[in-house]
Amino acid sequence: MAVKERAEAVLNVGLRVPSIMLLDVLYRWDVSSFFQKIQRSSLSNNPLFQYKYLALYLHYVGYILSLVLLTLPRQHLVKLYLYVLTALLLYAGHQVSRDYVRGELDSGFEGPLYLEPLSMNRFTTALISQLVVCTLCSCVMQTKRIWLFSAHLLPLVARLCLVPLETIVFINKFSMIFTGLEVIYFLASNLLVPYNLAKTAFRELAQVVEVYGLLALGMSLWNQLVLPVLFMCFWLLLFALQIYSYFSTRDQPSSRERLLFLFLTSIAECCSTPYSLLGLVFTVSFVALGVLTLCKFYLQGYRAFMNDNTMHRGMTEGITLLILAVQTGLIELQVIHRAFLLSIILFIVVASILQSMLEIADPIVLALGASRDKSLWKHFRAVSLCLFLLVFPAYMAYMICQFFHMDFWLLIIISSSILTSLQVLGTLLIYILFMVEEFRKTPVENMDEVIYVVNGTYRLLEFLVAVCVVCYGVSETVFGEWSVMGSTIILVHSYYNVWLRAQLGWQSFLLRRDAVNKIKSLPTASASQLQQYNDICAICYQDMSHAVITPCSHFFHASCLKKWLYVQETCPLCHSQLKSQASGVAQENPAANQSPPEVGPEDSPTNGKERDTGASCDGTTTPLLEDEGGAPSSGESSSSVKQSACLDCPASSSSLPTPTPLPSAPTESQTAITALCSSSSSSSTIIHGPLVRSRSAPSPPASQPVSLTHSLSSYCLSSQRTSPSTASSDPKPTPLKLSAASSLVGQDSAS
Repeated sequence: MAVKERAEAVLNVGLRVPSIMLLDVLYRWDVSSFFQKIQRSSLSNNPLFQYKYLALYLHYVGYILSLVLLTLPRQHLVKLYLYVLTALLLYAGHQVSRDYVRGELDSGFEGPLYLEPLSMNRFTTALISQLVVCTLCSCVMQTKRIWLFSAHLLPLVARLCLVPLETIVFINKFSMIFTGLEVIYFLASNLLVPYNLAKTAFRELAQVVEVYGLLALGMSLWNQLVLPVLFMCFWLLLFALQIYSYFSTRDQPSSRERLLFLFLTSIAECCSTPYSLLGLVFTVSFVALGVLTLCKFYLQGYRAFMNDNTMHRGMTEGITLLILAVQTGLIELQVIHRAFLLSIILFIVVASILQSMLEIADPIVLALGASRDKSLWKHFRAVSLCLFLLVFPAYMAYMICQFFHMDFWLLIIISSSILTSLQVLGTLLIYILFMVEEFRKTPVENMDEVIYVVNGTYRLLEFLVAVCVVCYGVSETVFGEWSVMGSTIILVHSYYNVWLRAQLGWQSFLLRRDAVNKIKSLPTASASQLQQYNDICAICYQDMSHAVITPCSHFFHASCLKKWLYVQETCPLCHSQLKSQASGVAQENPAANQSPPEVGPEDSPTNGKERDTGASCDGTTTPLLEDEGGAPSSGESSSSVKQSACLDCPASSSSLPTPTPLPSAPTESQTAITALCSSSSSSSTIIHGPLVRSRSAPSPPASQPVSLTHSLSSYCLSSQRTSPSTASSDPKPTPLKLSAASSLVGQDSAS
């Protein structure tokens, strides 16, 4: 079935190529100059050439017929070609019969055929030819009435019966008239077929437009006619004919320069009409698609075809060629000038293909550098392709500088190739840094800054080139020739390649600067705090020798948190907002270390009672931490931040900002933990700091906002209440791991 579908697809394209060729020939044919040549010749007195306007109308009728052939359904197109083939066979039979009669008249022999060897040979050849024609016609028309196509056998039968030669001439004319009458009868019987086809097509088009719209109709016609493949086959046929005609008239071998000139001039000869230009555009698109597909296959093998990118299908290169050809008036130029201009346009198209190859290779190379894949073959393919993309654009820029005089306009043209080489150099540099970091035992601290500087340098150069292109285009528009398309291209280029890039680059810079300021405003954890925290960084999962503390009392590496803040301004664990603090927050009055700061009524949901009485996270007035003698001492106030029973509600300290509970609604995980708190099945003891004396912490009402950390606090207090003897007999503290809390917070966020 697949073979049949492919054969039908090939047939669908092959049968429509002649219609495009006919359109191309009609476009090249100048009717006015044709009649002027006839008027100068001896044919001007022929009555056939007196009806000039009728011939002009027939010229336009040829356009209509070509479009009809282009848009006919495949079944009707096959029938049409079969009818044309039958007509050609009948004409071939007529030519064979006429040549035979003319040969017999020239010989003048009217006796039996077997007495004259030449007459016998002519008769045998004509008879076999007529039988073949009749058989082929009956097969093509799928009919068993072979006598319909046997009229040209009458002169042969008459000669076999020894009919005089003058009579054979009249018999031959009768056979011609009989065949002509058959053709006229067939055309008359099918005269209304085009009208019926047009009526049916119009009705179907109206239905499709009414139901699906014009866009769906255009896409359906595009897919049915296979226009890209059709125009590509048409242009390749023209190009092959041009190359054949050149080599058929040349005997000496050509040098390399001559072959390059032949290539460019042949392409220029095949771009003299809009149809051939469209053929070149689609051919370039398919060539670009093939090159990009080979690039993907070289890098990833068969896995590259699973995730196909629609932007890497050669459409960009084809559209670039079309815009440049229309903007420069490529069709209207002479062949030599056209070849000169095509060399520059093809240079730009090849540079675009190389840029697309780099877009494919860049993420794959960086992923190989960041991963621990030790396959040398994969690394060799990635690095070798990058080296090719580094050398070849530079070589192209050098070669075009050798052919043309260097000026600002040429610098803009070769800027894309230079930028491609620079970007490949940056990609290789980042790949080398990743590989060096892979072989190191400890990660590089400023790796992110180095990568940002490398990428930022290339983006800045690319932005400067885009600005230069805009300036050059504006100067050409103001002081040179102005055109609507040129101005439109400059506006689109200015918006997408200048304004949007500048906006995105400035936003990225502001985000990084804001992230750096936030990291500087956060307090740094001391060695004792890190030892008491005794956990890993929740971002990179590595041990912490130094860390910063967020306003919600979470510890992270400064570099890890800075990378996180590039993306969003929330805590990675509890998702509370991390706002920039003033520089004086970290250096408050030292007297604040001796007593907790006062909290105003507006800062507490219970008008200060919770803070003063050590309120629990669920809203009850339960003392948080007490010594055997009463209130905590000043030396223990800072350590009680990490040693309190509530993770998100530590005691007030001057070294840490006041934590803010999450204003989130109760979730399913919180409800489950609250139910666990109310049960008495917990037998484990979690002790933080000194011995704890606490009362029961009832669950908060449903109307009050509850967070996951509230439920954790209730669970800790209830577990302490269920086994007081164990708590009093085990003086060794057991710190609560942050990883467990962070996992519960992650479940809360997922819920």
